[in-house]
Formats: sequence, C-alpha cells, structure tokens
Amino acid sequence: MPTLLVIEDDNAVRRGVVDALRFSGYDVLEAANGNSGMQLALTANYGLLLLDLVLPGPSGFDILLALKQRRPGQAVIILSARGEENDRVRGLAMGADDYIVKPFSVRELLARVNAVSRRTSERPAAVASWRFPGGTADFERHIICYDDGTSRELAEREVELLRYLVSCMGRAVSRDELLRQVWNLDPKHIETRTVDMHIAHLRQKLRDSDQAILRTIRGKGYVLTIP
Repeated sequence: MPTLLVIEDDNAVRRGVVDALRFSGYDVLEAANGNSGMQLALTANYGLLLLDLVLPGPSGFDILLALKQRRPGQAVIILSARGEENDRVRGLAMGADDYIVKPFSVRELLARVNAVSRRTSERPAAVASWRFPGGTADFERHIICYDDGTSRELAEREVELLRYLVSCMGRAVSRDELLRQVWNLDPKHIETRTVDMHIAHLRQKLRDSDQAILRTIRGKGYVLTIP
C-alpha cells in the first residue's frame, strides 16, 4: 500500500483522516500548514497526496502548481470545504485526480483513496534529466543542452511530454494515453492533432530528423529509444 501525505490545517479533520488511513493499513505523513506541506510535497517519498486548499502559508493551489512543475504525474486528492464548480474545475485542471467536498464520511474517503491508488499505481515516476545522443534534456530548467555548447528552451508541455516518454522508455505509448496522462483530457470526447504537433517539435529539438530516437509505431503510438 502506498505511503500517503495529508496536508490539512484543521487539527480535528487531519487527526480523523490520518487515524482512519492508518487503521486501514496505510503509512501516513502529515503537515498542518502550507509551508511544511510544500516541503514534504516536493521532497518526501509518498504515493498519494490528500490536500486541503485553504492553508496558512502557501495554499493548496500553490502546492499543486509546484507539484506540476517539479513532480508531474503525482497523484493528488483535494479535500476542501470549497465545493463550488470553479474550484473543482480549477483543481482538476491543475492535475488533481479527485476532489472530495467536506464534510465526507470515512467510507467515502477510503473508497476514493483506493480508487485513485489503483488508477495511478502504474503511473511512471518523474525524472529530472535525460541524456540522449548529442545532448541532455534538463527538465528542471526546461532546456536542452547540446554537446556542441548550444541550447534550446523547452515549453512546459514539451517538458511534460518528453518526461513521460522517458519514463516509458522502450514502450510504445498511444496518443490516447498521452492525452490522458500529459494533457489530462478524455480521448473519447476530443479530436485533436496536438500530440502529433508536440512530437514534431520534440524531434526538432532532439535533432532527430531520421526518427532514430523518437519513433512512430504504426497503430500503436510513439516509442522513445536510445539508438
């Protein structure tokens, strides 16, 4: 079972959530404010974050934004008394996997935690950099440094896409999977060429005109390899 991180400033709510999770067999880390929560969220080893939005110090939205930049793909459930549609949409658009409105029951909490844990258990871990023939992609700095001393910037979405492909090295990744995991879109309800456009941009920046590094597998998707 994954280690969970709970960031919640209300002592009674946090104690109830932590106790319920530990009783169910989870190892739990906890933080009572945005400052300590931000530190744990970015550095601790955990599988799922349960995050309040209104916190002393950095807000839950601030922590979500930092996670998107530093630990893309991190599983997050928002726990909030703010149940307005705008807040729910904003939280999910920023990368949260689920949104639970307070008050909630222990049964609902555990069901949501179990569901998100199952859904994200095979999500690849983030990597900080990647070495390829001719250069290095630095995901923290959003830049590709070539061996000839030159460099090119990577757009945020290009960083997320390349990072995901690196984490799936050697496996063909479909457009649908990329839309779900990188763009947070449901491929069943959208038709778009954005994946193909971003793949083309990455090939230019990887200087991979012959597709020796980032190959298209007909009917399956894209695979990243080291020639």
